[in-house]
Amino acid sequence: MTWDEKIKDFEIFLRFERNFSDNTLDAYVRDIKKLKDYAEEDLANVGPDSIGYENLQEYIFNLSKQKFSERSQARWISSIKAFFKFLLEDEFREDNPAALLEGPKLGLYLPDTLSLLDINKIIAAIEINTDLGKRNNCIIEVLYGCGLRVSELIDLKISNINFKEQYIKVHGKGNKTRFVPLADYTAELLENYIKEVRSKGKINKKYEDTLFLNSRGTSMSRVIVFLIIKELTDKAGVNKKISPHTFRHSFATHLLQNGADLRYIQEMLGHSSITTTEIYTHLKTEELRDVILSYHPRNINITQ
Repeated sequence: MTWDEKIKDFEIFLRFERNFSDNTLDAYVRDIKKLKDYAEEDLANVGPDSIGYENLQEYIFNLSKQKFSERSQARWISSIKAFFKFLLEDEFREDNPAALLEGPKLGLYLPDTLSLLDINKIIAAIEINTDLGKRNNCIIEVLYGCGLRVSELIDLKISNINFKEQYIKVHGKGNKTRFVPLADYTAELLENYIKEVRSKGKINKKYEDTLFLNSRGTSMSRVIVFLIIKELTDKAGVNKKISPHTFRHSFATHLLQNGADLRYIQEMLGHSSITTTEIYTHLKTEELRDVILSYHPRNINITQ
């Protein structure tokens, strides 16, 4: 993907998941557009997928030689860190070239996750008696039950669903294909949605094979999926910052918590490197730490 495409995705992320004010949002996007100009003009069109730490360090150094305040310089670094942290979360990159830039301390990145109770609350908030509710129910079940990226979800084709063998063929990043199992419940929901809901709605000829459609009969956008999830989260009273990717994180975390091997989780998520998947071991470590602090006799005695 190009700089412009990833900057647009970043803008959507900041607006709908982080709830940035217009002024802060504009500043962050403006900072990354300046970095884009530098990459295209001074680095021979290096893309957001391949720009490195040394490039970013040189860019910051060049800016620091100009007469800008320390506060402005700190914000540039913060913007760049936020952008590449987003690319890491979105799994566009498997590393974060901005992690070692000197600036505001952001700490270890740990993905937000939902508990099973949170997920059940969100599903319970869906009006499943309506066609729209049935579609949205399927969207949540596929995000959580299959661990798909939002880009994979909106591009999912009916022809890539094998109901007999119960799996989905997913075309992921870098044109890599993986096969994700379908639970009985999820498969039944999808079959009913296709037969009873989707077939009755408007279908643009170009999108006849696309699973999830909007009211115009065309492919859904990332923004619409963000908004659906935000509305359901608010309605369910789940007080967390949630995006489509949160369900993917929850999918992986719950598998790990229930004893699944990390290599199988890597395969289901479509990670090319086990290093990317290992972020979920940090989540499990945090959980174990909380348990130890709450229940170990030494800690109980201290708090009494």
